[in-house]
Amino acid sequence: MGTRHLARLQFTADGPADEGEWTVPGPAQDRYTKWVGLYGAQPAVMIQLITETDGRQHVLKTWTERGEAAGDPES
Repeated sequence: MGTRHLARLQFTADGPADEGEWTVPGPAQDRYTKWVGLYGAQPAVMIQLITETDGRQHVLKTWTERGEAAGDPES
């Protein structure tokens, strides 16, 4: 199993997510950036850039209304 590159968008905490998945990192980064521009100022939004290998996810970046942070804000 190879590495997957994900961009995930949620409008509410623990709510449904819109997610894109790619086999290379560029499109995932592009989608993350696009979503930040479109939705980043909304109050409860969370946008994440994630890599997944062998079923284990690693959050690279998280954007909330407070701005960007490295990794997962809950860890």
